[in-house]
Amino acid sequence: MPKQKYNSKDFMKKLIILGGNPETAVLVDTANEMGVYTIVVDPNPNAPAKENASETHDIDGFAVADIAQLAIDVEADGVLVGVADILVKPYWEICQKLDIHCYATEKAVEAFCSKDGFKKYCSDYKIQDIPGIYLLGDGALTRPEGLNYPLMIKPVDSGGGVGMKICRDDNDYQQSIKTALEFSKKGVVLVEKYMDCDDMAAYYTFKDGVANISAVSDRITTKKQGDASPVCIGAVYPSKHTDLFVKEMHPKLCELFKGLEIKNGILNIQFFVENGTVYAYDPGFRLQGEAPHIHIAHFNGFDHREMLIDFALSGTFGNTDFESVNDYQFNGQNACTVWVLLKGGTIGNIQGMDTIKADENVIFALERFKEGDTVAPEWLGTERQVYSRIYVVGADITEINDKIKFIENTLSVTDTQGDDMVLEWLQPFNHEDYS
Repeated sequence: MPKQKYNSKDFMKKLIILGGNPETAVLVDTANEMGVYTIVVDPNPNAPAKENASETHDIDGFAVADIAQLAIDVEADGVLVGVADILVKPYWEICQKLDIHCYATEKAVEAFCSKDGFKKYCSDYKIQDIPGIYLLGDGALTRPEGLNYPLMIKPVDSGGGVGMKICRDDNDYQQSIKTALEFSKKGVVLVEKYMDCDDMAAYYTFKDGVANISAVSDRITTKKQGDASPVCIGAVYPSKHTDLFVKEMHPKLCELFKGLEIKNGILNIQFFVENGTVYAYDPGFRLQGEAPHIHIAHFNGFDHREMLIDFALSGTFGNTDFESVNDYQFNGQNACTVWVLLKGGTIGNIQGMDTIKADENVIFALERFKEGDTVAPEWLGTERQVYSRIYVVGADITEINDKIKFIENTLSVTDTQGDDMVLEWLQPFNHEDYS
């Protein structure tokens, strides 16, 4: 889809973007390329998304009244949330105050912006989620009846693995509950069965009230960080469970989407697959850190970043021929995202990334750190330890596997002592699963 240009000699559309992480920086760059005047709001004065923005403000993303007033003061034409789950709800509230275009609905915010809300809506619409319950406060430090170890403990309103932990006994359980509560603004934790099985995701595009599957992937997570929340190290498209998902889960989700009155926007939902049953978990009603929109843009020709920017400024979400080009099977080809996770320490040297970026099968590579940056110990077990996501495409899974080994053999990240900082490399996929 060609980039819509908004600038002219005497006029430029103004867009407030909420959040400042490296993934949101890519959204800012896209808006800049479209000729939009970008205004990034984030409390961190050195947030990466602010680097190329037209204007920045050090305001907390939850300060709804302050951001709404800023929008009035600068005569902003739109507001858009970046790549941050926790900012979707304030994004909707700001848009409500200003009566401007917003892809979120009140019911969708209730369903997708907290784990307890999602669990309730799954129950209402007979969608299988992970067996578990949510608990209020630290008074419930005894393991709930009917749930056996190992268990996954999560704050209901946090993302990216923050505050999450696998626990295996009563002492571990009690400490995990206390830790999760520290990261929950609501003071609520979710206690679930720990799922040790296949992990997948489906990425939806909503266009004029129709829910379209735009990508389905399998997620590979690392198990090398003990009982910290498993962090993704790679994804492959399309998923080997695509047919099962489309048959068993998609129709139920469509009923949910109708009930939530979603008309336009994007949504990612993750799933576990165990013995032929699909379990829903972890929705994200915004652009993803995994960024499947990069692969979608390559194969199908439309870019969700541009579509969201268009919608925020005009109320129009994508071209009218969207459904004719949307293909979650990627035209019979494959794609992969290689996540490079780092151990704790200070980065001393990075080599090989320029060679990787120059490869014809690599369509994009996001770098979140540079030499001299430190990966803090408390970031391990969360997506903050991700150095890079590398986006690879291929005619078939054999070509994808060749590029996975190429990346491992080419990229080197070492600390100031010269020791390897890469936690674990994604391994090639089974050809029979993805042929």
